[in-house]
Amino acid sequence: MIVVLKQNANEERTKQLITWLKGMGLDIHISKGQYQTVLGLVGDTAKVDMELVESLDIVDSVKRVTERFKCCNRKFHPDDTVVSVGDVKIGGGHFCMIAGPCSVESEEQIVAVARAVKASGANMLRGGAFKPRTSPYDFQGLKGEGIELLKIARQETGLPIVTEIMSVSDLPLFEDVDVLQVGARNMQNFDLLRELGQTGKPILLKRGLANTLKELLMSAEYIMASGNEQVILCERGIRTFDDYTRNTLDLSAVPMLHELSHLPVIVDPSHATGLARLVPPMALAATACGADGLIIEVHNDPIHALCDGAQSLTPEEYDRLAKKVNAVRGAVQ
Repeated sequence: MIVVLKQNANEERTKQLITWLKGMGLDIHISKGQYQTVLGLVGDTAKVDMELVESLDIVDSVKRVTERFKCCNRKFHPDDTVVSVGDVKIGGGHFCMIAGPCSVESEEQIVAVARAVKASGANMLRGGAFKPRTSPYDFQGLKGEGIELLKIARQETGLPIVTEIMSVSDLPLFEDVDVLQVGARNMQNFDLLRELGQTGKPILLKRGLANTLKELLMSAEYIMASGNEQVILCERGIRTFDDYTRNTLDLSAVPMLHELSHLPVIVDPSHATGLARLVPPMALAATACGADGLIIEVHNDPIHALCDGAQSLTPEEYDRLAKKVNAVRGAVQ
């Protein structure tokens, strides 16, 4: 249920209303916009007398929300959420470029890529330290050592680092990581999501291979209901019957998620297509349809990459793409 207060509602009366609602065992999420304040009521709202609340002189309207996701629902929070990572902002008109290799392989590699993508305008550095691979025989990442190498690259360039966490038990290793990424395979790892909800760190949540938008939002709800509102949604392609590309990039998810939720939405064209030559056109399309950012794989030697070289751009290719992305942003704005 949401309670929309009138503009310039009396502050003392508002506090009294909130105290009364909390006395019914409800959690109250307060969203203060430019023109109105919205109270999001979470819990057993059946006991709330809608007509009584609506009759109060400070209340403009009362509505029941039928969707099961509440915290990330735009009805609860009409204004866009802006996630801050240091000086970098995502959402609410702020566009973010995240770039870097699929996996961290060496200090020389990650620092070289970090310097290159920063020179091309990237805002954050991505790099896999823990790698969930389909085959147990494939490179699984450098793990803790990889995180330390990412920190070195951050020190060299100033770029905040984004890397994937796979297990609750690894959380201590991620204390100094700027953005924790939840990969597609872990989108419904609810124990992990609950723990991430208690970290207070920005979480980049990727859509699962075969998950609906509602399921993605419910996963975001797990994080937010545990106390962490710093969530970034990521469309990275879903599995369909087509086999020419690694996945099928669902760009309709971007405007749909913006309609349903106030959270920022970014797109990963690298994992969606699996082919480096398709990354630029899909990145431009994602920009045009309103994405709040892009996360793109860049490697200084894709042919010899230990992971996903086929979908990685070279630094030179990324530089050309970054210029085109800026041109598209200027055109659609």
